[in-house]
Amino acid sequence: MRNKSTLPARENIGYLLGNMGNDFTFGFAGVFLMVFYTKVLGISSSLVGTLFLVARLLDALTDITMGRIVDHSRTTEQGKFRPWIRRMALPVAFSSFLMYQSGIAAASYGIKVTYMIATYLLWSSVFYTAINIPYGSMASTISRDPSHRAQLSTARSVGSIIANFLIGVGAPILLYANDRHGNPVVRPKMFPLTAAIFSIAAVICYLLCYRMTRERVLTEVKKKSIPKPKYSLKTILHDRALIGIVLASIGILAAQLLTQAINQYLFIDYFHNRTGISIVTVLSILPGLLLSPFAVRITTRYGKREVGVIGCIGSALSSAILFFIHTRSMWVYLMISTLGYFGIGIFNLMMWAFITDIIDDREVRTGQREDGTIYAVYSFARKLGQALAGGLGGWTLALIGFDETAAVQTTRVANGIYTTVTLIPAILYLFVTLCLGCIYPLSRKRVEENNRALKLRHAEQE
Repeated sequence: MRNKSTLPARENIGYLLGNMGNDFTFGFAGVFLMVFYTKVLGISSSLVGTLFLVARLLDALTDITMGRIVDHSRTTEQGKFRPWIRRMALPVAFSSFLMYQSGIAAASYGIKVTYMIATYLLWSSVFYTAINIPYGSMASTISRDPSHRAQLSTARSVGSIIANFLIGVGAPILLYANDRHGNPVVRPKMFPLTAAIFSIAAVICYLLCYRMTRERVLTEVKKKSIPKPKYSLKTILHDRALIGIVLASIGILAAQLLTQAINQYLFIDYFHNRTGISIVTVLSILPGLLLSPFAVRITTRYGKREVGVIGCIGSALSSAILFFIHTRSMWVYLMISTLGYFGIGIFNLMMWAFITDIIDDREVRTGQREDGTIYAVYSFARKLGQALAGGLGGWTLALIGFDETAAVQTTRVANGIYTTVTLIPAILYLFVTLCLGCIYPLSRKRVEENNRALKLRHAEQE
């Protein structure tokens, strides 16, 4: 393929739309699914947290299995990964819609729990896996050029930002109202409608992603060279770079999703202001948008690992300050939180480029490219982060005495919610800093060396 300084805008936009499709279901679930389960269906928060954690154990099988399937699937004229986006668009969207059916709220507790487990696993462990693994793996086949891949990582992150902005601003308007005493409460019947809107939007984005992108690095896996799955997975799990980014991703996603999920309770039950939910969503997204035009330039000059460490230190400090001052002012909370969002904004923009760096590093050391398998391991790590956020959120709510049946929580519970959403993220961001700084080995210098080695190798092969 011809090397150009930038990919065609059409393909950057197409890849961006693919992640918008992902987050119209994933992001909506991350913010509002626990609210639906606890405040609409009345299911115990500890049980919800346990489901989120157990489901991720199942994903250890489904994610890696899907990675092996796409790695060893036949390359068609449409590519190896793109066809899966078209096949799975409708199933993942429809299964997401099924999770938010408020009509079963009147059913027995056992039926509600059974329905929750069945629909959640169908969406998360089956269909979302079947579309997300190929989508993420596709980035390394669109281009070999590191700058192109950095652009795709930025486009993917901006797609997530846009989707989460629409969810965070639009969904509270539909899902919350004030009762006769002025307290914000959920509107159960609006959950199916809201879920349907985002599911339809997801399908549209997926199909546009399929039409607007193209796989250029087309490689057919030779049967004789296919390593056995157990051997391949074993060697990958001994990869220091992958271990470092897996641990960092678990921590950062747990911190972010925990904050998003518990913020729903914080602004309703602590600040008693549902408008704050929309405001904090805008403020959490704004740093990423402001930094996105400069992300490639910054990380190319200073290195992804180096920039990530600095950003996570800033986020840890922001959460720690909020914990110690324990403010009652919503605006002080929003202002200090925004400083923390700047800290992780640049890291989020480049998080997917870390994976292509790891894939390249492994190719340099072993001569093998296992894009789908490595991406599946990383995807599983992200789901563990999601599970950790759900588990911590659900169990902590139960521990502090959250009452699913109460319209207004006690002062003790409200203070516990504040502690949860500030102290735990501070600890997690510090953990991420240590993972990037002490375990993950791919510094700017090492990445540049790998890029030169691969260019030479590919030139010799051609």
